[in-house]
Amino acid sequence: MRVLILPALALALTLTGCTTIANTAVDVVTLPVKAVSAGVDAATTSQSEADEKRGREIRKAEEEAGRDAREREKACRKAAERGEPCPPPPPKPEN
Repeated sequence: MRVLILPALALALTLTGCTTIANTAVDVVTLPVKAVSAGVDAATTSQSEADEKRGREIRKAEEEAGRDAREREKACRKAAERGEPCPPPPPKPEN
């Protein structure tokens, strides 16, 4: 029985070294692929990221429009208190 334990133990130790070497080789081979993939991900914008950015732009524009409308209402109220006509809205900027 002792005769079988020693070769089995020696075989197990040598095989663990092979798997470590194999894992290292796989890591070395896949490293350039991972680096290029990370660079492409950083350089490109996904559809969901583009949608989020567009949503932020729309919300910002709506906030500005709401703020402008409140300012016009306030100016119109003050003008009405003074007995003056409501001032015209400012011209829209061209994009």
